[in-house]
Amino acid sequence: MSLSRKSSNYFPGMHHKNRTTGSQIVENYFRQLDEKLIGSLKKKSKLKPPPCICLSRKIAIGALEIADILAERLNYVVIDRQIIEHMAGNAELSQKTVEKFDERYPGKMNELMNFLFGENSFIPSDYSRQLTQSVLALSGLHPSIFVGRGTHLILPRDRTFAVRLTGSIETRVKRLGKIINKDEEACRVELARQDSEQASFFKKVYGKKDARSTEFDMVINRDYLENPEIVADIIEFAFHKKFGKEIPGGK
Repeated sequence: MSLSRKSSNYFPGMHHKNRTTGSQIVENYFRQLDEKLIGSLKKKSKLKPPPCICLSRKIAIGALEIADILAERLNYVVIDRQIIEHMAGNAELSQKTVEKFDERYPGKMNELMNFLFGENSFIPSDYSRQLTQSVLALSGLHPSIFVGRGTHLILPRDRTFAVRLTGSIETRVKRLGKIINKDEEACRVELARQDSEQASFFKKVYGKKDARSTEFDMVINRDYLENPEIVADIIEFAFHKKFGKEIPGGK
């Protein structure tokens, strides 16, 4: 869900793969979902939603690249910032997702929403409510890996493997420079802008200034683990250890 390498403007999630737009991704997602769940949605399943992975990240740390690797290995889908924002900003689409979730898990959405808005401190605005409903619904419709937007603060903690990917400004600048072909100074300016936007979002939606390490199952520093395949190995191993047979296709 990122821009092409041809663009000099950075969007969180850019890496070596070219991706379609958020709206195209969502359209494809629902088409595939309708095909896969046409039978199961009729069964009023009361099973728990499948375990999911949430990757929280510093901007330009390579989270989406790692998510793609994990998704291929686990047969999960990647839900990134563009999909989340597209759905949270589209009331009709958000409602469609919630309806599909309700068909599969009757009463579960109300239970989760009541818990979240009754216990947590983030602002119950129309946007945050739609964001919450969309994320919860998507997590129940297909085994998913969520990237960004604080989804680990929304999803049920006992069904979530939350990972924080972080790194120094030097590592982030180096990686960003390769993606947008800009010098160090320009990358630092861009990262400062993106970090400010991210901090503003978290304060407005969740009432938080930053991500505390205690919120996560695991924190990985990309300064010392540069190879995304190795990072994916670590997350995959720990995810299987935590959820085992609950993972679709897991042992």
